[in-house]
Amino acid sequence: MSTASLYYVTFSTREEALKITKALLDKKLIACANIMAESTSVYEWEGEQKEISEWPAIMKSQGGKLNKIESCIKQLHSYDCPCILEFKVDNGAKDFLNWINEETSHGKN
Repeated sequence: MSTASLYYVTFSTREEALKITKALLDKKLIACANIMAESTSVYEWEGEQKEISEWPAIMKSQGGKLNKIESCIKQLHSYDCPCILEFKVDNGAKDFLNWINEETSHGKN
């Protein structure tokens, strides 16, 4: 069994989140994604405080796929600097972790 990771990404719209997660699924880079409800993000960007609506998503995949996932997201994402974070999973239900591995073992480029 390989390692698993959760990838946290935010999107400008629900449609963008769906488009990009489906592209990642098509390429077998993720096993699934949970697109959550719209949320408010507050941050500083280029010296200015911002408050915007975003759609966060959590994606499940094998560990070590960050570079390929990031590359795909950046090609399609509307932000210059999208939030893309990888959280390594140390443990979990073996059947579920095996399913993630099976779904993402033969990634397409």
